[in-house]
Amino acid sequence: MYINQEIKKDIFKTYGKSEADTGSAEGQIALFTTRINHLTKHLKANKKDKGTQRALINMVGKRRRLLDYLKEKEINRYREIIKKLNLRK
Repeated sequence: MYINQEIKKDIFKTYGKSEADTGSAEGQIALFTTRINHLTKHLKANKKDKGTQRALINMVGKRRRLLDYLKEKEINRYREIIKKLNLRK
């Protein structure tokens, strides 16, 4: 798979509190962003892959829900993760 344990640990260490903190919203959002970027590249080359297209849409929805949760609970953490990942609404 394109995301192995070392890459996940690096993502959680960079965006989360620690590499063992896999439950933080920031870490999960960063992981979803990495996976979304990978699937987007895949779909540019394979336009008829409907299964991957459906998975991508589901992942974007999950990331959006996490971002909405973070925006409601702690707006400063939301702004920080948006800035780090270069996301925009």
